Amino acid sequence: MKKYIVLILALAFPVSGMCENEITLAYAGDTNMVSDYSNSDATTPSRTGNSTHLLVAQVGSEAATSDGDEDLPFLDDDDETLEVWDPIEPFNRGMFWFNDKLYFYLLKPIARGYRWIAPEPFRVAIGNVFSNLATPVRVINAGLQGKFGDAGNELVRFGTNSTLGILGMFDPSKEHFGIAKTDEDTGQTLGHYGVGPGPYLVLPFIGPSSARDGLGLFADSYMDLTYYIWENSDYWYAVAYRAINKLSLDKDTYEGIKKDALDPYLFVRDAWTQYRQNLVKN
Repeated sequence: MKKYIVLILALAFPVSGMCENEITLAYAGDTNMVSDYSNSDATTPSRTGNSTHLLVAQVGSEAATSDGDEDLPFLDDDDETLEVWDPIEPFNRGMFWFNDKLYFYLLKPIARGYRWIAPEPFRVAIGNVFSNLATPVRVINAGLQGKFGDAGNELVRFGTNSTLGILGMFDPSKEHFGIAKTDEDTGQTLGHYGVGPGPYLVLPFIGPSSARDGLGLFADSYMDLTYYIWENSDYWYAVAYRAINKLSLDKDTYEGIKKDALDPYLFVRDAWTQYRQNLVKN
């Protein structure tokens, strides 16, 4: 693992000053989110921006659709009634409480310390590397859904960003060639073929999910190149680093939810469910 960290640091720090403009950041292994970040650590988040859900193992939030547009899909007007099957709500609320405490007392303080040490362009570049490593997740699931154009675009993005983008630290595919990242995962593929979400679940360390999407997360982890580059315990160190790096780029989204929502559990549950429904439909 040390040799990969040294390689990333050696490449990223000398070029981090080149990232002064907005860089698209999408995290590897993150089956549910795509976020655009710019140099604006002091920016105060709105209540709805980046407010889809809290993750702990994949800490972060939803800020934009796959084309970089900041319109939140789960807030779109839709005549379809949102139905959330939550038969084990007491358990889910317990897990929500656990994740909440883990976030405030461990993960967020670590992320703030990391934010103070590492400049934002470096952290964005690291996030881009992990996103690039997750390309097989998007390629395979786009292909399984018959979206062969999207699958081809992802292959082009991987080749371009791995070379011109220096191991995926930058996103020249979008910035210079207009090829945006797609948002596909196994949960969406199952939904595409009519598999319902099943009961709503709040997973420890992970956050909001469902029976279908939980299975999808497990399958996606084996398509992510991160799993094959880092082995055994080193893999979990990489996953933890990815999570902290992602959280360091968050603009205190969850704090905004806690402050404004009457019941943060219901707000997160309904927003996440609506978001996943829209991803499957689209």
